[in-house]
Amino acid sequence: MTTLRLHSFPLSGHAHRARLMLALLGLKAEVVDLDLRGGAQKQPGFLGLNAFGQVPVLEDGETVIADSNAILVYLAGKYDRSGQWLPADPATAAQVQRWLSVAAGQLLMGPARARMVKLFGSPFDHDACKQVAAQLFEVMEQHLQGRDWLAASHATIADLALYSYTAHAPEGDVSLEPYPNIRAWVGRVENLPGFVPMQKAA
Repeated sequence: MTTLRLHSFPLSGHAHRARLMLALLGLKAEVVDLDLRGGAQKQPGFLGLNAFGQVPVLEDGETVIADSNAILVYLAGKYDRSGQWLPADPATAAQVQRWLSVAAGQLLMGPARARMVKLFGSPFDHDACKQVAAQLFEVMEQHLQGRDWLAASHATIADLALYSYTAHAPEGDVSLEPYPNIRAWVGRVENLPGFVPMQKAA
């Protein structure tokens, strides 16, 4: 049987997306945690897997998938027999893709980077990141009014892509208190069978 191997970092929300998808699908994977502070992601061996020098990277036999959203798409397409996580109908698939774009855009530029400033001293403008986060969360809060999930009537990879950095936004000094719909949605994700949490910052 093919061995799945995930190159990860415990405090990375991007890596957590992949770990969460694996867990929800009931897939076992060898997790290789990289020392990002020590520059392990910039070593030639790892750059051979992802030339951008970023985690996560998934190895599935001879197949190598870099980028967290790409990993979500791959795992859903290959291993989800139900079709739940990446619906095939064009309208719902488009909604999923919309939120994957948000995860790579506003979520990264806002709450993810605000958290990076606080946890790792990254040189981003913290106030600007918090402003982007507030704008994003206002949109998400309104979108989740009367909805349980972001893209469909059930959980999809869109919810997994947005979950980690949203749930851990307070680590970047971005409060979720003003957003009851978002907090309820975070709770629904955490109640999914097989859910695994992301490591909290010490």
